[in-house]
Amino acid sequence: MSTFVIGDIQGCFSELEQLLEKIAFDSTADKLLFAGDLVNRGPDSLSTLRFVKSLGDSADSVLGNHDLHLLAIWQGNASHASGNSLDPIIQAPDSNELLEWLRHRPLLIHVEESESTIIHAGLPPQWTLQDAKNHASQLESVLRGDGFHDFCINMYGNKPKKWHDNLEGMDRLRFITNCFTRLRYCTEKDKLNLKDKGAPGTQKTGSIPWFDVEHRKTRDNQIFFGHWSTLGFLNRNNAWSLDTGCLWGGQLTAIRLEDLKVFQLECEASHNPMSFS
Repeated sequence: MSTFVIGDIQGCFSELEQLLEKIAFDSTADKLLFAGDLVNRGPDSLSTLRFVKSLGDSADSVLGNHDLHLLAIWQGNASHASGNSLDPIIQAPDSNELLEWLRHRPLLIHVEESESTIIHAGLPPQWTLQDAKNHASQLESVLRGDGFHDFCINMYGNKPKKWHDNLEGMDRLRFITNCFTRLRYCTEKDKLNLKDKGAPGTQKTGSIPWFDVEHRKTRDNQIFFGHWSTLGFLNRNNAWSLDTGCLWGGQLTAIRLEDLKVFQLECEASHNPMSFS
């Protein structure tokens, strides 16, 4: 049995099929763990969602910002109207079934056997791994509960920018959401910089990648994440970046947790990564 972590798909279903053939995925023995953003922008988000769901216990995915975007559209967030790539999901006969499944996905997956943690975007320096698990669980309970609709209507925003244990209500949930699904850079004062999206070196002075913060409390934990296509593949400070830009003509990347072997598929799509959040 092998466990593979796969970077952002974003509706590139054909490339996913090719990558699974390349790694010789066996749904009866292996497990796939996706680093979020199964949908949006790519040509076939509907097939991607249906396929991953159909794998049952052989696959799981953390939620990414594009996945939450889809859920917000489903719940009628007027500020986020559907685009062409998501319309087929919203209009599909099995739409409710697919989206109910999606809203029950986790924010964090921890694999005990390899002491590996999968998230979509990043973690603030103040959190330990146990903190991250606790905060993920808190947000997951909202997504899966009666507060789901209100959360989808109110989740967007860049504030608060800094974690405090006494954050409450929507401020607390929004900060947790922004870390798990949007974070790339932190400032020198441990605040979230959610505006810069480019590769390291292009950000404003005083901001550094979240995984490079010297006092980050998860520095000794092995973390796999996606989201940052302009960063590309990277392994630094126990953080593995797996969004290698399949959507815009880069690669689709998988890593086998048992031996950390990397598999990559060259992709033909061509989009501008800087147009994504």
